[in-house]
Amino acid sequence: MLIGYARVSTDDQHLDLQRDALTQAGCGRIFEDRVSCAQAEREGLANLITSFRPGDTVVIWRLDSLGRSLKNLLQLVEQLDGLCVGLRSLQESIDTT
Repeated sequence: MLIGYARVSTDDQHLDLQRDALTQAGCGRIFEDRVSCAQAEREGLANLITSFRPGDTVVIWRLDSLGRSLKNLLQLVEQLDGLCVGLRSLQESIDTT
């Protein structure tokens, strides 16, 4: 299953572009956060992680919507790999599946 994750960091930013792209990519479900990536607690991301099943793929608009830093992004990718979950970034054309 393709599962989307979208995030904006300020109230004046909108999720519409990300939502549309994730829907077009075939995501059956989309989790969202409206919080700075610098904050460790992101409810949408936490809910996303608990919803995985082996074989799922997380789809994101851009890598910076997922990780707080390169180190954090790599940790998340390793966590996904350990759960047999792929990652696809639409803007960077990255697909770990």
